[in-house]
Amino acid sequence: MAVPRLDLAPKRRKPLSLWNPLDYLLLLYWVFFFPQALRWYETKFGIGQQLRDCDTWQERFQWFQTAKHERNLWLQGGVLTTITPPLIAILLAELGIPINWFYVALGVAFGVALGVAFGVAGGVAFGVAGGVAFGVAGGVAGGVAFGVTFGVAFGVAFGVALGVAFGVAVLRPEAMVSFLGLGGQYDRPIISDRITYIPWKGLQKGLEHWLSHDWDTGIYNTNQLLAYTQQFIPVVKSLEESLAKVPDKNLFSRTAILALEPFDWNVLRYLSASLTNKLKEEFIDNLFILPGRRNLRKRFDSSFRLDLPYRSVTAGFWLLHDKSPSRAAEAFDTVRHIPHGEEMYQLACCLTTAQDAKTLEQKSALAHHQLPKEHLLRPDTWQAMAQLRHAADNAQLMLQSYSRATRSLALNRALGALVNILDHPDDLPNAEKDLILDIAKSWRNDFLELAADVGEVDYSQPVTNPYVAGDPVEGDLFVGREDILKQLQELWLMGEQLQSVVLYGHRRMGKTSILRNLSVCLGNNPKVVYVNLLTLGHVTEGSGEVLITISDAIAKVVDLPAPKDDDLLRLPEITFKRYLQDVIKHLNGTGLIIALDEFEQLEELIKDKSLTPEFIKYLRGLVQLSPHIGFAFAGLHTLEEMTEDYFNPFFASVLPIHVDYLSQSATRQLVANPNPDFTLDYAPGVLDEIYSFTAGQPYLTQLLGFQLVRLYNHQRFEQNTDRPPTFTHDDLWQVTENTDLYSKGRYYFTGVWNQAGQDTPHQQSALKVLADEPTGLPIEAIARKTKLKKPDVLNALQTLARHDVVTEEKSHWRIIVPLFRRWVLQQYRES
Repeated sequence: MAVPRLDLAPKRRKPLSLWNPLDYLLLLYWVFFFPQALRWYETKFGIGQQLRDCDTWQERFQWFQTAKHERNLWLQGGVLTTITPPLIAILLAELGIPINWFYVALGVAFGVALGVAFGVAGGVAFGVAGGVAFGVAGGVAGGVAFGVTFGVAFGVAFGVALGVAFGVAVLRPEAMVSFLGLGGQYDRPIISDRITYIPWKGLQKGLEHWLSHDWDTGIYNTNQLLAYTQQFIPVVKSLEESLAKVPDKNLFSRTAILALEPFDWNVLRYLSASLTNKLKEEFIDNLFILPGRRNLRKRFDSSFRLDLPYRSVTAGFWLLHDKSPSRAAEAFDTVRHIPHGEEMYQLACCLTTAQDAKTLEQKSALAHHQLPKEHLLRPDTWQAMAQLRHAADNAQLMLQSYSRATRSLALNRALGALVNILDHPDDLPNAEKDLILDIAKSWRNDFLELAADVGEVDYSQPVTNPYVAGDPVEGDLFVGREDILKQLQELWLMGEQLQSVVLYGHRRMGKTSILRNLSVCLGNNPKVVYVNLLTLGHVTEGSGEVLITISDAIAKVVDLPAPKDDDLLRLPEITFKRYLQDVIKHLNGTGLIIALDEFEQLEELIKDKSLTPEFIKYLRGLVQLSPHIGFAFAGLHTLEEMTEDYFNPFFASVLPIHVDYLSQSATRQLVANPNPDFTLDYAPGVLDEIYSFTAGQPYLTQLLGFQLVRLYNHQRFEQNTDRPPTFTHDDLWQVTENTDLYSKGRYYFTGVWNQAGQDTPHQQSALKVLADEPTGLPIEAIARKTKLKKPDVLNALQTLARHDVVTEEKSHWRIIVPLFRRWVLQQYRES
């Protein structure tokens, strides 16, 4: 059957006129018989602002000038309020009913005041009914007892006015016609009255009939009834009965139509919460003198009920509208098993995270939420959530970035995503629209507060190259070794004594930079003395010469004069030991770390007989001298390779720490944020590609960054190329294909190559073969290509692995750093 579409709105097509008496009668009819028409009239013909919203006389004057239809409606209501009560009072006086004209005027005054405060409907209704009732009640009271007080007369008048209003508005004779059985059939109930709260006979069944045949039209009709009648209870009951019969697979889609544009959102609320109990609660709350009112009120629970699927679904939609996503998530959690239940649960969780996010860290947490992509109930909402997710991604980038340019671009991208949401509010479903808009506004304001800190970026001058290729880096330039620094902090700040350590690893891995930044990391307690043993040069005076160098470095840090050179040369070990004991006393409880860089230089001096092996034994004694003194040694060789007899006892009390390649995330941070003032950015994927070239080797990573900045400055300011301040894959390709890169990095490349020519034989032969195969080779293939025996190849590969040059994965050996592999291929490839 075809379900009829109700059209209960007034049929008025033009505004009311000040000069048409029939329009005044129509307005009077609206006030007492169809008050919803006034709301419709203001929506259709008005501009939205009301006189009661004006705070100053200037605003009221401007309102009278601009709000033409609202002004006329207000004037017409004022005329009805002031003229109708006296006319009715005169008529009643002619009939012999005593009238107190003071109370008539008082009722009219109250009506005008209510009109200004609450609108035309309230003012006219109270002015007409109250003015007449006050006049009659005052006249009766004055005739009954002379000298009745003003308070008693006013109370009588007010009671009569309320009685008249209740009788006219609620207990209406024409409303009883429907109640007594003269209502319509299921398919078309008679609209007997628009203001009574008494349910129309047959309306609930009729609505259920409509909803079962055509849900969309049925929902449209419920909104017509809610907008232009007072039949709220039958509407709620009909929807409750209908939703209870809807299959689970259609429950979310049907409720979504109901929540698309409901006239009254409380309909969804009372499909889950008990409307009857809510009315009883309000009734009890209004009985101020009722004893035990609080305990009685507890008997009527009007909270949400999540015991049935339709109740959970409607509660969830209402709570989204109420901007309570965490409670909505609780409701949707009970129906995650039915179609679209998981989607709405995840949506509520995402909105909860976004609503609670106040800081950048909390906003970035939204980036971890996975957004669904297929078979969506709320595709437009998920589009907005994707924009919020984009803003969260950029919040995370701002947290990780030290580059002003990167932060500025991330901030602009985040603001753009939020503005995109705010510029398209009509794209959002009504249930969650206000919540999402509030979140977007809050996030936008938070990001705007950061704009001053981010600042503007100037690209009119050549960029100062922040990348340090070769020299140790200090301060803000030093990034990416948080794991090792944290380990050293735990050893030296939390332990009872200072543990001596040795940092070992691949060439140019940042060991020196770690030692140079220890004082900042440790907060100057313990104090750190840095000594580069390469500065010793050619030692001719034995251990005394070495200890003079260390003593001078200690003296600068602890502000205690070093021993005389003659004393150190004559009695080196005794003099230096006594000096260290004086240093311990001078520090008064503060520890001291002596960092000796390029430690293998001592091994070279022993081999050259510039030092005796006994010097290592002496160092071991110093390591154990005091819990307030610790040593940090750094060098290329691992402890296992230092097999000479004089090294074995020394390393028994020293903790080894491997300085490995940077992780991918640390490499990204190093390249993207070399210092706080870096103004250039990287296109998506370029940072990961840099990692694929360097495998996280710090020196080569810095070298690529250095070359990229040189390329930018050359193109932008020497060739006057109008290029963006963003490095692309093409830029990286130009740098890696340029021989200048390998020329500048020759000290690293040749250092690794020459080290492979020492100690274990055949290392270089294995590297030449592996350079041809980016994905690696099994050991059998390497032996075959090098024409070597398998054990010899294995020994060479194991040595290269200890030096972090090659690695084995799934029985295949390959060169770790692709740039080094390319260099070997160019320099030593066999024809």
